[in-house]
Amino acid sequence: MFSERIERLQGSLVREILAVANQPDMISFAGGLPAPEAMPKLDFTGLPDNLSQYGPSEGEKWLREAVAAEMNKNGVRVTADNILILTGSQQGLDLSAKLFVDEGTPVLVEAPTFLAAVQCYSLYGAKFVEVGLTPNGPDLDELERKIKTEKPRFAYLIPTFQNPSGVCYNEAARQRVAELFDEHNVILLEDEPYRELVYDKCDREPICARLQKAPWIHFGTFSKTAIPGLRVAYLACDDRLMPYLYKLKQAADLHTNRQGQWAMHKLLTSAEYPEHISRLRNFYHQKRDIMAKALDRHFHDLADWTVPPGGLFFWLTLKSKIDSYALLEPALERKVAFMPGKPFYATSRVSSDMRLNFSHASAEKIDEGVEILADVIRKHIKALG
Repeated sequence: MFSERIERLQGSLVREILAVANQPDMISFAGGLPAPEAMPKLDFTGLPDNLSQYGPSEGEKWLREAVAAEMNKNGVRVTADNILILTGSQQGLDLSAKLFVDEGTPVLVEAPTFLAAVQCYSLYGAKFVEVGLTPNGPDLDELERKIKTEKPRFAYLIPTFQNPSGVCYNEAARQRVAELFDEHNVILLEDEPYRELVYDKCDREPICARLQKAPWIHFGTFSKTAIPGLRVAYLACDDRLMPYLYKLKQAADLHTNRQGQWAMHKLLTSAEYPEHISRLRNFYHQKRDIMAKALDRHFHDLADWTVPPGGLFFWLTLKSKIDSYALLEPALERKVAFMPGKPFYATSRVSSDMRLNFSHASAEKIDEGVEILADVIRKHIKALG
């Protein structure tokens, strides 16, 4: 009855956990949920009546021009013609999968990587090629070796505050990745949903700005800096790819909601936008430091981690080689939600990693939740003998 593709269909563990984590008494470190108090108050006063009608598939020109202007500030030389407005940045993953992935297509990803990318590319039959991460970016020797031997059609990378690890590629890693992709004509899919959430000084120039020959797509979103429920995001790409992505977008949903585009344009071009981003950074910076202190208090003997210079997550590796998935049920029973490491790897493995989000819970609940989670781990280790 169904297509062969359905046999590869995977659910999202984070969505399943969030269904439980939304309970009022649950302390959630699971999803990448922005804090409600950090979201801007959108003003729809002056919304034009004509936005109730169908709109252009590529998105409203005034929003594409504003996005292009921001990307030029970040070193990516584009115009509005290089921008496609999306219904959430995950739509970009789906469009790119339709464009590039056949069954058995080699796709290079970081290990670990964004679980929705694994979900999406798996559905279309990708053969994953994993490259490990270091504190400064991908293992460059491994990256070069696997590009030469596995010949991936494209690489999906998250260079800035990588999800889930929090790693931010340094300048040398960004330059070397660009050189390798140009040399071997590897298509770059660069995902940067967290780039504006920066707390410590680090390199953030997009890798696509360094490419000379290789095709590229850059994904961005307003979900982390504005209102995720509006589902307004975008991609930028070089001229060779836009005609195909435009038609795929048109076939997918015709166009992104126009009222949401208008609201994002109004915020993005307002005099208050830089101040909003500054407040957002300060707010999440404080939350990051609160979780860092809580981890120092309660996890010092349980796990290793680095403090992320931006983004919304801590990535912990337990010192005891236990399956972090086994900790999920007892943690949920004690009203604490987190993400085990296994779903963030494209190939099957037992993982002792954990991803903890610090943006959503209150300061008091962060410390309480981390203490409970530490107790769950200690009791699990004791029970194993």
